[in-house]
Amino acid sequence: MPVNRMFRTDPATGLVFHEPADKLMRWNAVAAVVSLLVGGILALGVVLTRWQAVHLLPPDRFYQVLTAHGINMLIFWIIFFEMAVLYFASSTLLKARLATPRIAWAAFWLMVLGALVNNYSVLRGDSSVMFTSYAPMGAHPTFYLGLILFAVGALVACFVFFGTLVVARNERTYRNSVPLVTFGAITAAIIAVFTIASGAIILIPTFLWSVGLVEHIDSLMYKTVWWAFGHSSQQVNVAAHVSVWYAIAAIVFGAKPMSEKVSRSAFFLYILFLQLASAHHLLTDPGLTSNWKIFNTSYAMYLAVLASMVHGLTVPGSIEVAQRKKGYTRGLFEWLRKAPWGNPCFSAMFISLVGFGFLGGISGVMMGTEQLNLIIHNTIYVPGHFHATVVIGTTLAFMGLTYFLIPVLFRRELAFPTLAKYQPYVFGLAMSGVALFLMGAGTLGVPRRHWDMGFAGNAFPYEFPGAAWLMMALAGISGVIAIIGGGMYLLITVWSVFLGKRIQTPGFQPVRARDGMAPRMAPASPVIAGHGSAGMVAPGTFALAMVFLVSFVLYYFINWKYLSTVWPLK
Repeated sequence: MPVNRMFRTDPATGLVFHEPADKLMRWNAVAAVVSLLVGGILALGVVLTRWQAVHLLPPDRFYQVLTAHGINMLIFWIIFFEMAVLYFASSTLLKARLATPRIAWAAFWLMVLGALVNNYSVLRGDSSVMFTSYAPMGAHPTFYLGLILFAVGALVACFVFFGTLVVARNERTYRNSVPLVTFGAITAAIIAVFTIASGAIILIPTFLWSVGLVEHIDSLMYKTVWWAFGHSSQQVNVAAHVSVWYAIAAIVFGAKPMSEKVSRSAFFLYILFLQLASAHHLLTDPGLTSNWKIFNTSYAMYLAVLASMVHGLTVPGSIEVAQRKKGYTRGLFEWLRKAPWGNPCFSAMFISLVGFGFLGGISGVMMGTEQLNLIIHNTIYVPGHFHATVVIGTTLAFMGLTYFLIPVLFRRELAFPTLAKYQPYVFGLAMSGVALFLMGAGTLGVPRRHWDMGFAGNAFPYEFPGAAWLMMALAGISGVIAIIGGGMYLLITVWSVFLGKRIQTPGFQPVRARDGMAPRMAPASPVIAGHGSAGMVAPGTFALAMVFLVSFVLYYFINWKYLSTVWPLK
């Protein structure tokens, strides 16, 4: 079978795109944006129902909409985009031809088929089991079949990614170690394989149960194994969006990691410990030993958090070093004030980093502590947390990368540049409000899954304090604004890709087999030091880290104090 060795070089960035990988990245990105559009429309129904003053949908329709929203956002939008990131991090960054393009296309269409089948199952009205789909709630067989087909396609795409790494290594398209962004993508792919395997272990027998071939699914077993899939899939997102942070820092500032070894070690800690964070969904469940819970909520969690804190320091630290090298050396924060805040690629990444760290990271550590978990377990605090991690962290980072990829990958000028300038702020700040207000309402006990916090028609309703009603209203208002911000992104993206002015670039140029690939990039220059104070190359980042530490300690103390009032001694 002939090997496709057609490449094109982007004249603005020097990036080399292999023709099959180029097309696959574009198609996966388009599928991701379509999934985001569907999930965003459904989000409006969720927001306007949980906002008690509006309370838009009846209960049956609400749970149907919530199910479709969760799956389209948490699975289809993010994983389609991550497949594009994997191909970019392997084929493009390593200047390598894509391994087995036909199998990669088969994986893509399998994922599309799975997404369509699953959405059909939910929209037909008999699979409103929400994202978690806990047994013994049963969905239509096509619900599980769609997820299985999508997961198999994603698994095959991961193996194509690994195959491309082998091709790059064999054809010597890079020197020494792979770039850090590619290393982060490898981390995401390894966790993805674990995640998909866990999903297969539980979803395949559940599918057989739904068609009557398996008599019984144990609900506790289902929940335990499912969270190895459900929560670990979000750890794939963490590894992916951290890789995007490093990529954008390099794209916008020419920043290089402060220490490659430290950053790579942090990614390796993700592989070993991050997916164990799913324990916080199981801390109140019977059947799990105290030893297991203590290990997961202490040693494992601390090492996973250490990895995220390393990335949270090295990414802005590398930006600070690059900015100080350019002469922005006055005071602690001139490098930050002079950053290109009007560039949506940068602003989306930085809001993603701050929101993920302060809102998602701190709340995640609190939720992962067994005693504190009892305060907010299964309250609406949990959606507040994962909107901070998955939406502010992952989705906003992917939005920032999109603004770079539209001219480079799709070869179109970015439409509505003024709108694009403000979009990350509208979406990021509004979603921060959603996360904060949901976490506040959850702390006051508002339930996570109940359609009506007023418990209408209940003989013994529970009266929440007025602050809880206010926070749910503010979360609703913030949610509507965030949906507007998401709509801005969709308008800019869709218009740019399909109607934007085409950028004239050289066509694909053939590369002879004996030549291997395009000329290799020169080795990275060492990080420039000496622009800090008191021997520190990034004093501003250190100051920000101290702000984070104080915020973390105060919030942690407040929650322990709150716990002490829940169980008063009498």
